[in-house]
Amino acid sequence: MNRIKRVLMSAFVFGAFIFGLSEAEACTRVVYKGPNNTVITARSMDWKEEIMPNIWVFPRGMERTGEVGKASVKWKSKYGSVITSAFDIATTDGMNEKGVVANILWLVESQYPDYNPEGSNKGISLAAWAQYVLDNYASVDEAVSDLQKNPLVVVTANTPGRTTLATVHLTISDAKGDNAVLEYIDGKLKVYHDASYTVVTNSPTFDKQLAIRDYWNYLPGNKVLPGTGRSEDRFARASYYATAVEQSADERVSVGAAFSIIRNVSVPYGVHIDGEPNLSSTKWRTVSDQKNLVYYYEDPIALTPMWLDLKAIDFSAKGGVRKLDVSKKQQHAGLVNNKLEVTKPFQFLGI
Repeated sequence: MNRIKRVLMSAFVFGAFIFGLSEAEACTRVVYKGPNNTVITARSMDWKEEIMPNIWVFPRGMERTGEVGKASVKWKSKYGSVITSAFDIATTDGMNEKGVVANILWLVESQYPDYNPEGSNKGISLAAWAQYVLDNYASVDEAVSDLQKNPLVVVTANTPGRTTLATVHLTISDAKGDNAVLEYIDGKLKVYHDASYTVVTNSPTFDKQLAIRDYWNYLPGNKVLPGTGRSEDRFARASYYATAVEQSADERVSVGAAFSIIRNVSVPYGVHIDGEPNLSSTKWRTVSDQKNLVYYYEDPIALTPMWLDLKAIDFSAKGGVRKLDVSKKQQHAGLVNNKLEVTKPFQFLGI
């Protein structure tokens, strides 16, 4: 009886979500877990406009600031990382040398705390939130414990080309398969921390996404599976396929499986849905192999993915900041470590 009640409640929340879905950018993040400690995080970046992405290598020892005035948090990066930027003002996705992956996804319900640039509470630009995690932590547990013990005030600003504030939630995964989702709702930090939290999309808030998961777990995914680009449909497909695909320790099979899942929940290139102006086509995808430390990047109109082998990258301070320009959809393919160019780091968008 209790199980029936839970399913009915999940169905109620699910139905309410379908009829109350807000417009949102349609990103998806999913973690694939195979045998022999195989952990792979895949994400799609869906956006209406071009966001001019680039791939960056950041070394250890970088002096950073939260870019939000006198009360900005300051830190020196403990770990090197490979990231994908948006507009060269924000880290949207990346993996550090310890196998921690951070992704930001749109969440229209986000409401960040009030912030005083002259106050005592340490602040950080939303644009640098994911990078702070990659720079400072070697595991999800370490990140969650520290961010709860020493909370930061996340400060948002207008999205480039728009008059609306950027609103996102942050997902973290690590090489052990642990997961966390961080959201600011009504000005307060909500942390969802559990290894089972492998799939995240956009609206609604993550507690309601868990209700959607319970609803679809009750149905036979091999017979009933929603197919649209809406957030709840992508969540259902990613959750089902993450365990339905072949679970393998073979790097080619596991990476291929992760790519197949994230492609399945992508919005085909150039597709725009009437009445859903922000439900936009996939601009790029990444797959982070956290066991083998390989970071894959795929442009939907490229012929084949490209990748960086983090084990072969010098993350010491002398290695410097490096960049691979993909902002104009350049056709790179395969291993691209030798195509990185030394350059100056971008500055995070602040206030």
